[in-house]
Amino acid sequence: MAMFVHLTSAANAPRVRRSGVRADSRGQGGRRGVYCFPVLPSYTLTHQWLRELARFGPRGSLVAVHVRLDDAQPVLAGHYRDRARDAQQELSAAEAVRRIGALPDPRGWEVFVPRAVDAREVHRIRAVPQVAGWRYKPDAHGTRPCTCAGCQIRGEYGGRRLRERHSDPLDGPPPPVPVLLARIEAAGDPGDPAELRKVLDLLGRRRRGPVDAVARLAAHPDPAVREELVWAVSCWRTPGARELVGGLADDPHPDVREAVEAVLEP
Repeated sequence: MAMFVHLTSAANAPRVRRSGVRADSRGQGGRRGVYCFPVLPSYTLTHQWLRELARFGPRGSLVAVHVRLDDAQPVLAGHYRDRARDAQQELSAAEAVRRIGALPDPRGWEVFVPRAVDAREVHRIRAVPQVAGWRYKPDAHGTRPCTCAGCQIRGEYGGRRLRERHSDPLDGPPPPVPVLLARIEAAGDPGDPAELRKVLDLLGRRRRGPVDAVARLAAHPDPAVREELVWAVSCWRTPGARELVGGLADDPHPDVREAVEAVLEP
């Protein structure tokens, strides 16, 4: 019998003892099942996924569910990056344990059981220290975490301080409005289209903006600037923003007119 560890919220422990582990996870190819990892001689490697799962899972501590599976049970095994490429291999449970145990560095590897785990297959449930394992990715310690909107989790412990210290150039907070207005003035008259579009994109991330200061861009000769103006101003709650967008409803360029129609739709 092959032994695996499945990490789950401590709140699920009574249900797991009673009826097993549900097939709530999605694996390679959209299959439903249970993620787990072989029990290895190294305690740290066996529970390597704990800190990473704690970032996304429910609040509270996690527990380790030890599961005994038949050696011939088909499973999917591979690195977590292989899942997106459909490159994880279908093996028997015993072969998955042997192959992962023989790796020089099994961090990031996972085993997917394509079914629910029965209560009779649950060997025991025990508490584990909540500081085992890696976060973000193996070997991430010592490197600066990415602060883009795709990698950061809103509400995560220390997240706001991290974003303030290492602001992402695209998803970080935009510069102050006076700085952006100075960039518009420095762009000239009528102004460099590429620079104006960048500034309008940054202004569009705000809830309010200087309507009077950007109103002259509604007459810019480049239609891409006028279209970007529509998208930026449509996000503002400033008085006069809706009227500025509505004034471009009869713009000679179809892209600008389509943008106005999109933002003014009820």
